[in-house]
Amino acid sequence: MQHIAVSSEQSVQSRRKAAGSELVSADEALLVERAQRDPREFAVLYDRHFQQIYRFAYSRVRDQGIAEDVTSEVFMKALVAMPRYRYDGRPFAAWLYRIASNVIIDRSRVHWRSEPSEDVAGDVTNLPTEDLVLHRDEISRIWGLVEGLPTEQRTAMVLRFKGEMRVREIATAMGKSNGSVKLLIHRAVGRLRAEAPALRPAI
Repeated sequence: MQHIAVSSEQSVQSRRKAAGSELVSADEALLVERAQRDPREFAVLYDRHFQQIYRFAYSRVRDQGIAEDVTSEVFMKALVAMPRYRYDGRPFAAWLYRIASNVIIDRSRVHWRSEPSEDVAGDVTNLPTEDLVLHRDEISRIWGLVEGLPTEQRTAMVLRFKGEMRVREIATAMGKSNGSVKLLIHRAVGRLRAEAPALRPAI
């Protein structure tokens, strides 16, 4: 009897949670619709999501001024794109996260060659000076190959290795499942492995 009571209570809680989620989705869909009809209504969405997008940006760039600039650019791009946005039931924040990810990626590209990330190749601090220079050059060229990846693969790679984000964070930012993100990274790494030998100078 106790087991039946617990199961019944869990079922009630699940239904309440689902009902609450539906209410939130309906409310958000209404806010989106209003913002599409009247740009002034976008302020409500801005107020609702500003803090989480700012925190996301700051966690990636670690600079208050840059995070503020990124956040402003995200909402400006979102406002301009609102007429084309189609609400499909996924959180509006997921779309904002994707915009923020792209903005951060665009800003980081200018640093790829001057400050190449070594995360994809491990620690190189103990290499001799000449080898270290060659290694950094190879890493820089690998990131150049990343730029040529399909958009979603490139985004996942940059967020994982440049942004040092966890898979679940990337999934939230891209509006995808954890499994989909892992597959994107797996395919991207496979493609880079196939193309990387072309970077090595002929002996």
